[in-house]
Amino acid sequence: MPRETLSNQIKSRISNSQDFVFMPADFFDLSDRDQVGRVLRQLTREQFLVKIGYGVYVKTRVSQYTGKILPFSDLRTIAEVVLTKLGVEVLPTKYEIAYNSRQSTQVPNIYVVGVDKRINRKLSYGDASIRYAKVR
Repeated sequence: MPRETLSNQIKSRISNSQDFVFMPADFFDLSDRDQVGRVLRQLTREQFLVKIGYGVYVKTRVSQYTGKILPFSDLRTIAEVVLTKLGVEVLPTKYEIAYNSRQSTQVPNIYVVGVDKRINRKLSYGDASIRYAKVR
């Protein structure tokens, strides 16, 4: 019986996973960095994944309204998952705290994520990008 290709192994792992955010390190047990990178680029070209930042790939879904390929979740949720995978604590911003405690009626910006330390990772899709606000 022929061995399954690396592309099929990675595709199968992504399809069967509950996660929707993936990094190349998630697949290093299957092969080395170069081969994993090539397969992830190929899956991005096939629109099976969307690349939203350096080494950050997200499952895709088809929009029921436009038929276009979109990331599986909204950008803020993706950013929170990525930061958690990187070991960064995600905290509410001062605007979110004020809004949730009913001290303000201004709705917080969805594209600002509160973090506890400096972050230099750009995450974006289309025209939307994530900004970081240091909270502590």
